[in-house]
Amino acid sequence: MASQYDLIVIGSGPGGYVAAIRGSQLGMKVGIVEKAELGGVCLNWGCIPTKALLKSAQVFEYINHASDYGIIVKDASADFTGMVKRSRQVADSNSKGIDFLLKKNKIDVIKGHGMLARGKQVEVTDDFGKMTSYFAKNIILATGGRARQLPNLPIDGKKVIGYREAMTLSEKPNKMVIVGSGAIGVEFAYFYNALGTEVTIVEYLPNIVPVEDEDVSSTLARSFKKKGIKIMISSEVTNVDIKGQGCQVTVKSQKGSTQLDCDVVLSAVGVAANLEGIGLEALSINTDKGKVLVDDYYRTNVEGICAIGDIVQGQALAHVASAEGIICVEKMAGHTPEPLNYGNIPGCIYCSPEISSVGMTEKAAKAAGYEIKVGKFPFSASGKAKAAGATEGFVKVIFDAKYGEWLGAHMIGANVTEMIAEAVVARKLETTGHEIMKSVHPHPTMSESIMEAAADAYGEVIHM
Repeated sequence: MASQYDLIVIGSGPGGYVAAIRGSQLGMKVGIVEKAELGGVCLNWGCIPTKALLKSAQVFEYINHASDYGIIVKDASADFTGMVKRSRQVADSNSKGIDFLLKKNKIDVIKGHGMLARGKQVEVTDDFGKMTSYFAKNIILATGGRARQLPNLPIDGKKVIGYREAMTLSEKPNKMVIVGSGAIGVEFAYFYNALGTEVTIVEYLPNIVPVEDEDVSSTLARSFKKKGIKIMISSEVTNVDIKGQGCQVTVKSQKGSTQLDCDVVLSAVGVAANLEGIGLEALSINTDKGKVLVDDYYRTNVEGICAIGDIVQGQALAHVASAEGIICVEKMAGHTPEPLNYGNIPGCIYCSPEISSVGMTEKAAKAAGYEIKVGKFPFSASGKAKAAGATEGFVKVIFDAKYGEWLGAHMIGANVTEMIAEAVVARKLETTGHEIMKSVHPHPTMSESIMEAAADAYGEVIHM
C-alpha cells in the first residue's frame, strides 16, 4: 500500500516549497519530492548565490573608489576563490533554512526523482535505483527550468558554460564572451568586469536587456561601456571553435563576421522548462511550445494534477512561482483566491546600476493606444543619491492621461530593486498619478524620486 498524502509537490524550488508550506498551513498532509538540493535552482544556483557574488563585486568597487568618500585604502585585491566560496556558503545556509521550514510545517521530504503515474500516484526513484510509489489526492508539478541551449552553442561545462559553471569557476578568466543580455547575462557581465575580466556581450536584438524600456536599455549600455564592457547588438554567434587552448567565437552582424578570442563563453540565452521524464506523456497532460497548459488556478487537463513555475506560461521568476503556488493550493483547499495579474509582476536585475520595472514600457503603452503622460526624475537631481555617490540612473513613470492610471514604472540606479514594490502595490490598489504626487515621501531618500517623477508627468516637479 503506497503512502498517502493530500498533496505531493514535485520540486522544492520557490514555487514548490512555498506551495507545500501553504498546503500544510491549510491542514493538508504534504510530501515534497526533490532529487537535488532543497530550494531548487533559485536558492542554490540562481537568485541567492548570484546576489552574493554581485555583493562581493560591489564591495570591491567601493574599496577601489574609497577615495571618493574620503577614505584611503591601499593594495586591495579581489580573492576570486574566496568570493565563490562565500557565495556557496550563502546558498548552503539558505538550503538548510528551507529544510528547517519544511520540518517546522511537518512536510515529508522525499529524496529522489519523481514521476507521475496513473491513479494519482508519484513514483520516486532514489539515488540507488529503488522506486517507491506514493499516492496523493492532489499533485503539483514544480520541476523548474535549466539553462536553454542554442543548437550552435552547446554547453560543455568547460569552455562553453551556463550559469551554474559561471558561479563556480576555479579561476577568473582573462576574457569572456557572454551570449545574451537578459538578467543572467548582464549580471555576470558586471561581476566579471568588476574583477578585471575583459567582457564582451553579444545580443541578437537591437538593445541589451531587450524586455526593458528603451531609456533603461540605453542608459545601461552607456554605463557598461564606461566600465569597459564591450557590447555587440543585432549580432549572432554562429560558431565557437574550442579546439585550441581558448575559444574562438564567430559573431555575425550587419557589418559582417567578426572573430573574438576568449577563455570562456557564457551562454545566457534564457531558460528551458524541465518537462522530460516526469510522466506527462503517460497521463496525456497537455503541453504547448515547451510549457504545461493550465487554467487560472494552475490545474492541468488531468483532474488532481497542477503545474506552477517555469514549466507554465508566464514570467520565469521566483516570486511568480511562489505566488502561483499559493494561489494553486488555496484554490485546491476550497478558498477563492484571485487569479494572478501577470501585468503587475515586478522584474529586477541586480547588476550595477540595478534595474527594476513593472507594467508597460512607454513603447508598449503607445502601441496599446493609450494617450500617456510620462515623468522622469534623474538621480543626479536627488540629494540622497548625491550624498551616497550614486547619481547614475533615473525613475521613469507612465500614466494614462485620461484617468491617471499608473501604466508602468521603470528604474535604473542604486537600490531600485528595493524601490519598485511601491509601484507594484500602488498599481494593485489602482492608485493614480495625482495620489502618488500627494503622498508625502521621506527626505532624503532615493524613493522620493518616484514622487518627483510622478510630479514631472503632470508638470509639477519641484527639484528639477
